[in-house]
Amino acid sequence: MSILGDHLREARREQWDQARERFDGSAAARAAHERERQERGVRITDTVEELRPRVERLLQHNEAPPRVVVETALRETADERAALERIVGATNDMQPWNFLPRGARAATSVARISAVEGGRELPLGTGFLVSARLLMTNNHVLPDEGSAGDAIVEFAVELDVDQTPCTPVRYKLEPEAFFVTDQHLDMTLVLVRPAADGRNAGDRFGYNQLIREQGKIVNGENVNVVGHPMGRQKEISIRDNGLQLQITEFLQYLADTEPGNSGSPVYNDQWEVVALHHSGVPRKDREGRTLRKDGAVWRSGDGDDAIDWVANEGARVSVILKHLSGLDLPAAQAQVLRELGPEAGWPSTTSVATTVSGPARRRPRASASTPRAGRESVGVQGADPGDTHLVFLHGRSQPGMHPTMLRNSWVAGLNAGLTLGDLPPLAPRDVWFPYYGDRLVESAASLELPGPPRSRSYETAHALAPPDDAARAAYEQMIDQAASRAGMPDVLGDPDGGGPGGAEESLDGLAGLTSSLLQRRLSWLAGRSGLDEAVVAQVFSDVAVYLAREGVRDAVLDTVAETVPTSGSIVLVSHSLGTVVGMDMLSRLSPGVDVALLVTVGSPLGMGAVHNRLLADGPQHPERVQHWVNAWSAADAVSIGCPLRGTWGGSVQEILTGNRRERAHDIKEYLSDVDVARHIGTALGHDATGHPG
Repeated sequence: MSILGDHLREARREQWDQARERFDGSAAARAAHERERQERGVRITDTVEELRPRVERLLQHNEAPPRVVVETALRETADERAALERIVGATNDMQPWNFLPRGARAATSVARISAVEGGRELPLGTGFLVSARLLMTNNHVLPDEGSAGDAIVEFAVELDVDQTPCTPVRYKLEPEAFFVTDQHLDMTLVLVRPAADGRNAGDRFGYNQLIREQGKIVNGENVNVVGHPMGRQKEISIRDNGLQLQITEFLQYLADTEPGNSGSPVYNDQWEVVALHHSGVPRKDREGRTLRKDGAVWRSGDGDDAIDWVANEGARVSVILKHLSGLDLPAAQAQVLRELGPEAGWPSTTSVATTVSGPARRRPRASASTPRAGRESVGVQGADPGDTHLVFLHGRSQPGMHPTMLRNSWVAGLNAGLTLGDLPPLAPRDVWFPYYGDRLVESAASLELPGPPRSRSYETAHALAPPDDAARAAYEQMIDQAASRAGMPDVLGDPDGGGPGGAEESLDGLAGLTSSLLQRRLSWLAGRSGLDEAVVAQVFSDVAVYLAREGVRDAVLDTVAETVPTSGSIVLVSHSLGTVVGMDMLSRLSPGVDVALLVTVGSPLGMGAVHNRLLADGPQHPERVQHWVNAWSAADAVSIGCPLRGTWGGSVQEILTGNRRERAHDIKEYLSDVDVARHIGTALGHDATGHPG
């Protein structure tokens, strides 16, 4: 008999006994909801307090069918609850075509967890990524660091569209670096060790953004469960499933699950994680004995799959996140936990804007210093002794990152493109990589002034906006211009709905649930790109803080200057916010430096809100640049102002790349484009042997 298997079964049975107790304790509330469904002939039944944030969230993200929203708003009814229930119900009934691809994208982040015992691999349960390198599962699956250290995590244990088994990709865990568990919530969060090539699992398989705010699901809505029941290939339960009841810390729902689903994500129909599945609820007789599907009393030798499960239970994501936020962790582990991001409740390290409050304060400009040996916090210098140097200038969202690892990742992407272009690869050690990620955050925080706190908004556009007036004005102007360029109709952008009796006025009956103009613009922009709303908002917010706050701009440029060649010729490749920083940096280069090639990728420089705030004061082709190549993707909302040629002049050479939609703004997608890579390789003057020609 397997010791590991016995322990897992015992822990699982303890959890299902506790789930049964909670199920029995909430029987009256569950029966009341079911009775109301039958009497009213509806599926969605919940309180106005629960329904209102749910409808707010659906409207924010354009998930509710517009026809139903308008029809509901125009009905002359004082029953707010009925109106809200109707919108939620219609959203569940009528799914857009992208329901399936969105589900497929979410499911790629789900993995099978196994352990090795006696030379055999025993399936323990399921887990799913909640950041690029954090995996969530149940406490009864991985109860301690020892079990996590011995576990194997396998992604892509599934069949492809042609019914062909995929090749699993295996990872080990690093509980010694990060491990948090809680027996009551039956939750474990653990770090996944990077692959041999240094890539995190989430960079390859994606991850689920956990959301702390309420409004993700109400009673009667559908739920979807993805997992590895009985250790089998990945399966999904999406039919005849529904939320029965929300209790304080757990959700009770119907779904076809089996042992092995432990640790599975429970999704709503928008593929947002609403719960961590941990147990079924077994049917019991009057004596409290567990029953089998055939009505007989269940015995331990029958197997868990013989039990008559009447419901399922999962820990609410909002409760898990609240628990995690209250933990007193060592600094290193607390930093890892912040990778869960702003929507999970950790905004401080994901957007510069969140570290700034109050009006902008000017400070004296510090002088640029020479590079300091052994100090990687400002970047790494290239070792190439030649006269032409390759310089990479990164974008936002890089605080706390290791400059050498970032440089190596960029070079890996570029080398993929060089290989396709029949050009020799580059050695990472030869590339210069100025690093300003930490300084960007630090300088923004150092300028913080006391002031009245801003109220927290449920809308992404407002929650991630810079708090000071100057930066916020730039931020709002960027979103406005980007939405307009993305083709947002005036009827959606005009608060009056295009005139008397317009769309906004028609929705007044929903008690102000329609999203703000700024949020509608952001949602429109994100919906027509491959980027999440939060990603777009954070990029624009950080660009706005850099442009509007002189102290931040000076600190960033001084830091960049510490790791830039002071002589010779450079090929400058910049991305996202880095294209803005790079354009300013050109005015501060040493006189002995020539720019043979400027490459901008994923750039917001095409918007007036950006280029009119540059040090050059407008879109003027930089005099020091001999040749300029701008690469952009139609799916990248940050580069919505591209092509740049019409604004910056005809000398800009444009490259439209085919970035995958789910990685539309990714630097490696841009650098692996053969045309982009060929321009860089040619400018470096390398011949077929990889040596300067």
